[in-house]
Amino acid sequence: MESLVFLKPNVVIEPLIERWYAWSHLISPGTAAMNVVKRHVEIMNSYLESPELHDEAIKNPKMLGGPFMDYKENRSEDIKKLLESTFLNQKELLTLSFAIRKLVLMLNKEAKGQSLESLYENVPEILKGYVELIYDLNGNPSFRFFEHLLYKSKFYNKNTQSIALWVTNNDSRPFCLSTPRLEEDDVLHLNIPFDNEFIDELSKMKRTPRPYNEIRKMLGDLNEVEESLFKSFFTEVPSVPYAKYEGNNIRMRYFGHACILIETKDISILVDPLISYYGYQSSVEHFSDYELPEVIDYVLITHNHQDHILLETLLPLRHKVKNIIVPRSGGGHLQDPCLKLMFNNIGFNNVIEIEEFSTISFSDCSITGVPFTGEHSDLDIKAKICYHVDIADFSLLFVADSRILEKKLYEHTQKLIGNVDVVFLGMECDGAPLTWLYGPLVVNELSKEHDQSRRLAGSDFNRGINLVNIFNPSEIYVYAMGQEPWCEFISSIKYTDESNPIVQSNHLINECISRGIIAERLFGEKEILYNKKK
Repeated sequence: MESLVFLKPNVVIEPLIERWYAWSHLISPGTAAMNVVKRHVEIMNSYLESPELHDEAIKNPKMLGGPFMDYKENRSEDIKKLLESTFLNQKELLTLSFAIRKLVLMLNKEAKGQSLESLYENVPEILKGYVELIYDLNGNPSFRFFEHLLYKSKFYNKNTQSIALWVTNNDSRPFCLSTPRLEEDDVLHLNIPFDNEFIDELSKMKRTPRPYNEIRKMLGDLNEVEESLFKSFFTEVPSVPYAKYEGNNIRMRYFGHACILIETKDISILVDPLISYYGYQSSVEHFSDYELPEVIDYVLITHNHQDHILLETLLPLRHKVKNIIVPRSGGGHLQDPCLKLMFNNIGFNNVIEIEEFSTISFSDCSITGVPFTGEHSDLDIKAKICYHVDIADFSLLFVADSRILEKKLYEHTQKLIGNVDVVFLGMECDGAPLTWLYGPLVVNELSKEHDQSRRLAGSDFNRGINLVNIFNPSEIYVYAMGQEPWCEFISSIKYTDESNPIVQSNHLINECISRGIIAERLFGEKEILYNKKK
């Protein structure tokens, strides 16, 4: 009999779209179109004009997370080829982007408060039937997509999706939103879409071995070099055995950034999965995917940012996730793509939408949506929600990056959900300006002053302490700070002791401790057992 093999623990399954790191705004056709033109093409053209400028920029810590490619040597020829393939393979998205821009400019010029009906004739031809023209109540013109139709159109092309397989031995990676994955001797590119079952079957092999030929048959033709590389990703060495939690308590495990696993012997809930899977010796102790249960009852997604929806983590977990809960959006606005549609189209068929103050109940547990304000640069975005999780009357509140803009909102909320035992709060309170993330979607000119004032910022001390005063927790944990080394490639964050988010979160922690409240800024890993109240 052929020997059984496991997938090595440090094999990366990296999702790509036209060789760029795949994140949620590259899935939805509208946001994808704008990012291809105003992010990818512009960065590639900039690099071709001056590779030296990019090389210098990446050496400057102040430029971390900027639009600069990070390669060890000049890759101009490869970038030129990638640019050419982009114009060929993503031509439909290019035309969609130009049509969206043309539509916005037409509405700016023609829509002055009169009926919009006559303007449908002026909608770019390729957008006709995909958009509705609208005003807000104050007469500002806009449009919304029939997003489901976009996914069924030529604008959603699964052929640009692929995965890259490679072995990692450290946390070091270039900032993924600015540096595409080019050809490397130790990287195997497989042109398969994200909904392909191969990803599930390959991911299962981290724990469950099978004959090599079984997984190999799921792929198409590989040349001799590719075959050898693919085979090198497997080992006969058994994986780390998983020990299911069988205690009578509620176990909280912090996996880094905003990722929290809540378990009892009967249920498991995983919040905002961003996990360092990889079995190498890191400078920071951390849990890996080997500490995740065989079945995850619910995955909770707080909002549609790339460090909270990490496809590199979620796709390999897909086979073990029973349900994934996302905030209800789906209004069709460009800046607020529907998360349910996005997940459905990449192979998740178990997506549940939740609204503010709606509740999902099961066993002795309930999950309630709580308002999430701020951190989205004042844009009209619905795809964001906090979660109140109650297990046998023990409650945890996951506030993520919400900026507590109006404390009375949470005073009203407290009257509905009561006090909570544990609060998890993100305090990256400086945040990047609007254009850092949403810039490719902006058509009308935005002044530098306004851009800088509209930040992707979470709570500072003054806003965070409101949650303590309102919900009276016994414990509060600052999280979602992007400090772990395996988060840097997606968050581009590096703090010092003098950084404002550190100063502000230290202030909150010290104030809470002075009140007799357990408080800590989480980093690396953490495990706590809580007693049920009933």
